[in-house]
Amino acid sequence: MTPELTEGSILIRPFRQGDEDALYEAVRESIAEVSVWLPWCHQDYSIEESREFISSREIASQGGEWHSFGIFAKDSKFLGGVGINFINHVHQIANLGYWVRTSAAGHGVATAATRLAARFAFEQIGLQRIEIVAALDNIASQRVAEKSGAKREGVLRKRLLIRGESLDAVLFSLVPEDL
Repeated sequence: MTPELTEGSILIRPFRQGDEDALYEAVRESIAEVSVWLPWCHQDYSIEESREFISSREIASQGGEWHSFGIFAKDSKFLGGVGINFINHVHQIANLGYWVRTSAAGHGVATAATRLAARFAFEQIGLQRIEIVAALDNIASQRVAEKSGAKREGVLRKRLLIRGESLDAVLFSLVPEDL
């Protein structure tokens, strides 16, 4: 079982049954800002989608394919999500992604959660490299990567496909020494 991890006033822990309503509320609050970059966050997002996501996380983490964490304030308020995915055990690398509800944006929540998830990936999974890929126009996500200590490596042409459109993206990386 993955433990709860904390940094400052931020806690990350695996999603679990009972998180559905908080997830749904945060997604609904954040559609205008988050949906631009993450197509799963859409105008018709439903509580059923929250339930399906939560129930699928345990299976994905058991298979070592994906580790998803809810981001919470110390008072238990749900703030967003962070995850380690596309895990490549041969080369000991993975992708790290994050999102934060609109009312919590700009307060260091995503940065703290990124550092915690990266620490988990290095210490618990044994990875040697974490990659963060942010669309070229997603300045907020790039700032989070930089503030977390990730190094900008370059622009990748047509790296992301969002709603059928190929977008250039900035690649950042974290290695254990960066934390």
